Amino acid sequence: MELTLLGTGAPTGLPRPDCTCAGCAAARGDRARAATALLVDSALLLDLTPGAALAAARAGHSLVGVRQVLLSHPHSGPAVELPAGLPSAGRVPDGRELTLISGHRVRAVALDSPGTGYEVTSPDGERLLYLPPGGAPAGVTDGDPLPYDMVVADVLGRPDGLARLRARGAVGPTTDVVAVHIDHDVPPGPELDRRLAAAGARAVPDGTTLYVGEYQDVPDVPRRTLVTGGARSGKSLEAERRLESFPDVVYVATGGTRGDDTEWAERVAAHRERRPGSWRTVETCDLVPLLAENGPPLLVDCLALWLTDAMDQVGAWDDERWETVGRAALRHRTATLVEALRATRRTVVAVTNEAGSGVVPATASGRRFRDELGRLNAAFASECEHVLLVVAGQALPLR
Repeated sequence: MELTLLGTGAPTGLPRPDCTCAGCAAARGDRARAATALLVDSALLLDLTPGAALAAARAGHSLVGVRQVLLSHPHSGPAVELPAGLPSAGRVPDGRELTLISGHRVRAVALDSPGTGYEVTSPDGERLLYLPPGGAPAGVTDGDPLPYDMVVADVLGRPDGLARLRARGAVGPTTDVVAVHIDHDVPPGPELDRRLAAAGARAVPDGTTLYVGEYQDVPDVPRRTLVTGGARSGKSLEAERRLESFPDVVYVATGGTRGDDTEWAERVAAHRERRPGSWRTVETCDLVPLLAENGPPLLVDCLALWLTDAMDQVGAWDDERWETVGRAALRHRTATLVEALRATRRTVVAVTNEAGSGVVPATASGRRFRDELGRLNAAFASECEHVLLVVAGQALPLR
């Protein structure tokens, strides 16, 4: 099944008209994107957008052979002029199936937002799922469907939709996930590619022709990632982005509760509010058993609080105890954690603080903590496939 993406942008396109944001300013030339529209085997057009005929011509195709035009979401603004020779655009009711004269079967998929998703099966059996902007499948169907060969969806806007498909088995390791409806909230270029790769997805330029069912080099999601940065740098949000398109994530909170500390309670509440509802929270500093178990991805936030607890446990704040037994006990705990990370089969994203770039702490205990956190970060990072430094909300890949 041949699929040509006539456009891959948000409904208003990218750059947006009259928008002066940084994302729109950078979306020029081959980084510009028209509103998303898909041409399937030159017989089916999914979503009618302005300039569809010209976009098809630029991609080396014609709309002359199109026998069905289907809309996936409500269109605002003036009506789009129907190119000469095309049939009127329509929609398929949820759950109904349409068979085209070309042999393609199109089933309408119910969504949790206004619009319709379309599952397209070619005469040869390749399966494509197309979802509109802001759309995700509604509910969970009975049984485990076979994975789609390709999913074309709003990966950045609705990562939870991709997580649902993964939970159902509809997206597997070989599914080619292509991001569309790309808007100006993510800068184009390396940052866009990096965020999509974390979800196991990719973006392609307008006019690209893909072949559903053909082997693709699907982005390899790093199994172990360390995210470091200073206070309020955005490192926790970046870590959450790494896993927001995966179901049943276990969020490991190492900070626990702090009695009547209202500021801490507000920080914890803000983190909880950001997490997807399908994630489960475990409050513990006992990370080794979690790493040894098989299970869904782990998000550990954060290693600095784990170290604080470990130093409490070994009496590291007392100078005499530190010199006699505390240092050796802490190094053993750190080594055990790093060994567990090396051996784990789970996907792990861990957050830590970059504490060694500021002022020198005034106390011996503060300097001790700074030094041990630096050692822990270096040892932990050595076992991670991917290491990110977050500065001012911008993630810089270190590995």
